[in-house]
Amino acid sequence: MSRAIYIATGEAESGKSIITLGLMGILLGRTKKVGYFRPIIEVTDPSKKDNHIETVLSHFKLEMDYEDCYAMTGAEVIHKKTNGQEGDILDIIIKKYKALEDKFDFILVEGTDFSGEAVFVELDVNAVIAKNLGIPVILVGTGKDKSLEELVTNLHLAYDSFLDKEVKVLGIVANKVNESDIEAVAKRLEEEVEEKIFIGVIPMIKSLNNPTIKEIVDNLKADVLIGEAQLDNQVETSAVGAMQLRNFLIHLKPNCLVITPGDRADIILSSLQASLSDNYPKIAGILLTGGLIPEEPIMKLIQGLKEVVPILAIEKGTFEVANNIGAIRSHIYPTNDQRIYTSLNTFDKYVDIGNLIRKYLTFKPKGLTPRMFQYNLLKRAQKVKKHIVLPEGTDDRILLAAARLTVLDIVEITLLGSKNSIEEKIKELGISMNLEKVHIVDPVSSPHFEDYVDTFYALRKHKNINMSMARDTMQDVSFFGTMMVYKGHADGMVSGAVNTTQHTIRPALQFIKTKPGVSVVSSVFFMCLEDRVSVFGDCAINPNPTAEQLAEIAISSDDSSAAFGIEPKVAMLSYSSGSSGQGADVDKVRKATEIVKQLRPDIKIEGPIQYDAAVDIKVGKKKLPDSKVAGEASVLIFPDLNTGNNTYKAVQRETGAIAIGPMLQGLNKPVNDLSRGCTVDDIFNTVIITAIQAQ
Repeated sequence: MSRAIYIATGEAESGKSIITLGLMGILLGRTKKVGYFRPIIEVTDPSKKDNHIETVLSHFKLEMDYEDCYAMTGAEVIHKKTNGQEGDILDIIIKKYKALEDKFDFILVEGTDFSGEAVFVELDVNAVIAKNLGIPVILVGTGKDKSLEELVTNLHLAYDSFLDKEVKVLGIVANKVNESDIEAVAKRLEEEVEEKIFIGVIPMIKSLNNPTIKEIVDNLKADVLIGEAQLDNQVETSAVGAMQLRNFLIHLKPNCLVITPGDRADIILSSLQASLSDNYPKIAGILLTGGLIPEEPIMKLIQGLKEVVPILAIEKGTFEVANNIGAIRSHIYPTNDQRIYTSLNTFDKYVDIGNLIRKYLTFKPKGLTPRMFQYNLLKRAQKVKKHIVLPEGTDDRILLAAARLTVLDIVEITLLGSKNSIEEKIKELGISMNLEKVHIVDPVSSPHFEDYVDTFYALRKHKNINMSMARDTMQDVSFFGTMMVYKGHADGMVSGAVNTTQHTIRPALQFIKTKPGVSVVSSVFFMCLEDRVSVFGDCAINPNPTAEQLAEIAISSDDSSAAFGIEPKVAMLSYSSGSSGQGADVDKVRKATEIVKQLRPDIKIEGPIQYDAAVDIKVGKKKLPDSKVAGEASVLIFPDLNTGNNTYKAVQRETGAIAIGPMLQGLNKPVNDLSRGCTVDDIFNTVIITAIQAQ
């Protein structure tokens, strides 16, 4: 059986990029080495690279050279055909593809969609290539500007064309279908196609078909005067500013592009002010026409504003530009994370192709790669949607992570803080976030505030807390967020991007408390190394645990490892292996290991053991030949915080490993701490882990 899938279409603007991104995500979640290949690319400018290839390589961080991802350009194909060298075309494609077969477990092949130069190539070229490469296909068609009958007929004809060339069709996906026609299209395709294959139907997603400011700049060759940081703003409509101001303002719509001559300072300044006003929608940008640029005093005023959307300039006239914008074809490109995540979410929501892929992947990969681990995290979080509170609601990184989480629809999010402050920060950052899908709560004005104060007083009055102190304490976002979790108004909390670890954890220790039988709260990091995922504990909480506490940390870490799909093999780390070492530090580790064996004989554990003997199979078998853990450890328990914290940071920095965590263990409900140096990815991953803990 072929170790590849070919995504094919017979028409332009089918939106097959959604299928490419979605399938790549699934494949990387199931096998380690996945390659990407486009037989023919449509690059008219030799100085530019194919947008599809760039997007896939950068987003999924594939270890491939750009040149290995394609065989020929459309221009090269046309040149070969016109010179009677058609046989060379397939030879080149096959040679390029076969070179990838030796390097990868599976290859995702994306065919051409016949826009640009390649439109002159026969429309059955995808079928011919798939036939010669021996790859089954998933057909993609578009319902844009088509009736239901036209869409079904086109897909049926394409299906027959592939069958005529003896190409196996695994599935058909109808894209950009009217929402009201989804069920009807699916039913008709199932009736039209004789054999049982996968059928998927995706509705028209408005945000994926609206151009961004960047695409308008690229297509119209416009100059960017101001606002380069917000070029990914999506343009839903346009408003032409060629009338008096009082009449113009009523035409502003959310995410519209204002098109006006460059000498209309009144329209320009009013549009910027309206975008900042609560009484008018936020605009996407301003395009100045006629080759006119505002005079220096006006530009100085604009540049001094706290928030400015992109302002572009172009030589063409206003109405010519307005017509040109309507013809711009929208794409998914590498820097537009919002559109990429929207595509992935759309695929997950409407294309339930997982069972087909499971059947089609005939081999079982050894071990769990970081990509598989992260993919599995997303899938698990999506199964039961949980509510996570983020107390530091005005932090830039928190808001960027929340926007991504909202697009993927993985968790329900509450941001704590002033509603005006958070919304202003979102505007300032140029974040595209659907605020209807996010809860913004100001603790003091919350309807639960007084109840939380009373609850905190009741829980802590034995510690000499009075009502006044309780009221002051509950105004603190860390305490308020933790109380949301305690009362069941949220399922988990993630904090620490701004606040200290102590400030994040103290409220949880005061009233969420530890699970029955657990005396110590500890932490683990999921270390996503190049070829495996290891669990490191404790690297964030306990400075110098006793043997009993170390044993408890090991047991909690073993359970956490198993809960997240990593087969636990526990190594109790020390400066010596086996019985060779002497001294208080190694004796503590030896005692902790014995305690674990007594309390949990089911746990595979070795200790004391050195790091190299724990993870290197040759060293491990040499030093501890009879051990079931040596050389294969997946859970590494450090003897103290000094060793653990420095080791995880050294591994992270020196190897480029992704460190997900710290994830706290032992609490009754999930509360997790971030590093104040955390990235948006760190926050995103920690929220996902917290949601899974809450399940």
